[in-house]
Amino acid sequence: EESKREEELQEMYGEKGDIAFGSQIRSYVLEPYTLAKDRRTGHETGNVQAVLDGELLPFVEAFLHWKLKGRKPEESTGKD
Repeated sequence: EESKREEELQEMYGEKGDIAFGSQIRSYVLEPYTLAKDRRTGHETGNVQAVLDGELLPFVEAFLHWKLKGRKPEESTGKD
């Protein structure tokens, strides 16, 4: 029973990578221009301040669309 629950949780949360330098999900550029980009989905915005203030819904929606397509990080084209 517990192993079944563990399997369900693993499927729900997906693969988790190592927490290490260079393994970030989003990158932020503040100078000389502003850009916040999700490295998995390719979603980006120039309104970095809004993202830093917590406006993450567009990134969450992009991730959910990306996940529904069954993509993996290395398959992301950045055009979705």
